[in-house]
Amino acid sequence: MLRVLVLVVTLGIADSINPSTVAPALYIATAKDARGSVASFTVGVFAISLIGGLALALGPGQLLFSWIPHPSRESHHLIELALGVVALALSAVLWRGREGLSRRISKSEAQSERASFALGAGIMVLELPTAFPYFAAIAAVVDSGANVLAQIGLIVLFNVVFILPLLGIVALRSLSGEAAERRLAALRDWLHRRAGVLLSALVFGVGVALLTFGGLGLASG
Repeated sequence: MLRVLVLVVTLGIADSINPSTVAPALYIATAKDARGSVASFTVGVFAISLIGGLALALGPGQLLFSWIPHPSRESHHLIELALGVVALALSAVLWRGREGLSRRISKSEAQSERASFALGAGIMVLELPTAFPYFAAIAAVVDSGANVLAQIGLIVLFNVVFILPLLGIVALRSLSGEAAERRLAALRDWLHRRAGVLLSALVFGVGVALLTFGGLGLASG
């Protein structure tokens, strides 16, 4: 049981450094009086991740979990290459529309708590199908032979560890004073002006990384 506990915590820490959740939380935190919005975003991430994990481990989803394909090493690298090409194409599209994208982001200044919750939940709905560290943790929990309450506790623990960076952002935002508010406002204005370029560059970087990992993986056999 201790081995499973350590594995769950380790995988949770590894999965918590997730740009898909941390980057939006940091952006939301730059808004004025954003503590509630960041907290709502965090709750949305936690809720969907927990519900999905419990469904896979305990409910009918356990049967589906057993059907999840296990691609070969070569297939995995081919998928990385394909996703890399898609990312580069998307980066080119974002670059062409960078000015319009920056204007649209600037206009959507208001960030309600309900919208932030929906954003966090929506991101996790998209993330879950490829959450391989989470799948590994769930598989270890299911194979541990622990009782239902213990399995629920381990999955809850994984998700608490997973949102630790988001909780840190909530705490820092809550403790920020007037000087920090002014710096965050300046940072938000800078992000608005350059949002299109930054988003295109981020997607481009992801594409290059996927192509590199996929190519090196295939080359190494």
